[in-house]
Amino acid sequence: MSSVRTIRNCRVEAAGGAWDAVRVPRSAGLDALAILGHRSGAVLEDPLSAALYFFIPQGTAADWDVDGTRILGEDDHVVVPPDRRTQGPGPHWRVCPSTDAWTTDAAALQAALEDAVSPRAGATR
Repeated sequence: MSSVRTIRNCRVEAAGGAWDAVRVPRSAGLDALAILGHRSGAVLEDPLSAALYFFIPQGTAADWDVDGTRILGEDDHVVVPPDRRTQGPGPHWRVCPSTDAWTTDAAALQAALEDAVSPRAGATR
């Protein structure tokens, strides 16, 4: 069986090969994306699950510990839209993939997510 199937112009791709994915709640993901700026690789948005998916080099999240996130690796799959789909309905790209910027450095992403979910300076509880 192939690791790629086509569903309504999207592909279901297996993680854990060329990349792993990090599933992040949309609000934290948008904040992390703003922090990363041009350092971000491809970012997928799934409006149905209110999540963003960042792609990191395979195996680089061994020490990952960011609340509310999930690493997708071997035995997991991601629904991937056509390379230039930037609007829904359905999964679409917040940052389109390119040959030189598919993945985000895992350490930079982890730091950006930690900053995104940490209490803001001066915030009251």
